[in-house]
Order: sequence, then structure tokens, then C-alpha cells
Amino acid sequence: MIQTHTYLGETIRFEIKYKNRTSFAIRIDSYGNVEVQAPKGTEDAKVLHLLEGNWDLIQQKLIEMNERLQGHEKKVYEYGESFLYLGKTFPIQINVDINTTQDHVVLEEAKLQIYVKQHDPEKIKQALKRFYYQRCKALVEKSISVYQSNFKTKPSSIKINDSKTTWGTCDSNRRLTFNWKLAMAPQEVIDYVVVHEMCHMVHLNHDRSFWRLVGKIMPDYEEKEDWLKFSSWKMTV
Repeated sequence: MIQTHTYLGETIRFEIKYKNRTSFAIRIDSYGNVEVQAPKGTEDAKVLHLLEGNWDLIQQKLIEMNERLQGHEKKVYEYGESFLYLGKTFPIQINVDINTTQDHVVLEEAKLQIYVKQHDPEKIKQALKRFYYQRCKALVEKSISVYQSNFKTKPSSIKINDSKTTWGTCDSNRRLTFNWKLAMAPQEVIDYVVVHEMCHMVHLNHDRSFWRLVGKIMPDYEEKEDWLKFSSWKMTV
């Protein structure tokens, strides 16, 4: 049954599901529905106390869900427009100089400084994509070096692509491929995708052994999956 609770001037709708468990959990699906999982016999007061203790986080998630459902606005590549990098938003500053040898992007002064020969939206977009491609390669290689000690074998190659359906892949020859948009995600999320694909060097399928290995290396991997699930719509150029 759907219930409501008002706290700090805000009201949320939620559903309680009592289960054979010893701990509490709060789930928010991709449509903003809030579900509280509680041990059987839990008093309502304890559930409300749990909600209030996580109120700010719940409100933030609900705001994100609302933004996700509305969808992102089409980019126009003008000064001050923001783009994600390592999980944070940075405004762009466009620097037009006909003497620029190659259009490029540099992160400095808390801005994505874009240097182009002419103020052309498509050229600005392509400069941003090159920046993300280059940074993704460096970030992925850094992550692989950190987690390599968990594996007996090494990747045979590492490539960055423009996949529309996957964040990463690993084939039977241990060739790893990663989506350039990962550079927009927090480092710990990049780490998860890297670990996920490196685990495929050991188990090609998503069987129980695969997930057991992922969980052994990264126990909180589900949190990283949730970030991609709820925030990937913002990872756009």
C-alpha cells in the first residue's frame, strides 16, 4: 500500500515491503518510486525514522529521476553550458583563435576551456569528443594498472569506442573495449566497468562465478551500477 510522509516541508510517497531480513533498505526505481524493505514486524515509527535519516539523499534521487524523465536539453555549445567530467559538471569557455593549430579542450580554472579556430558548434562538439576519448583512454589504463594485481592474465589490447549499447566489452582474446563517455563518470564508476570487463578475462559469461569474482574485488559494485543506471542520460555531448 502506498503511503505518504511529510518532513521538513516536503512530502514523499513510498511503499513498505516487509521481508525475511535483518536490515533495512531503501530502493528508488528509475521512475522515482520509493520502496522501503523492512524486517517483518517492524514498527511504523522505525520506518519513518529511517526515511527521515535518509531524507536529503531521497530528495536528491527524486530530483535526479524527475530530470531523467524530462530528458536533457539539446546542447548548443555556448559559453557557460555544462558538461560532465569524472562525475562533476564543468561549464565550457570557448576561446576562438585563428592561429589555433588544432581544436582542443583543456580542463583549467574549473572550466572546460575549448580552443577552436572558429565558433562552429560542430567543431566544438568534435573537440569535446576528442577530449573525452583521450581522457577515457588514460583513465581506463590507470584503473587497469590499479586492479591488475587481482588477475593472473593481462588485457591483450585496450581500445576506446563509440558504442551505443555497452560501457565495455571483453572478447575471448582478452581485448578490452570501453565507451568514451565513461570519462564523464566518477573514477570509482570507471573502476567498476574496468573490473567488470577484466573479470570477463576469467569468466566470459555473466554466471555465478563471474559475479562472485566481481564482488570479491569490488563488494559495493551495485552502487556503481546504480550510478550508471540513473545518471547515464546526462552523459552526452
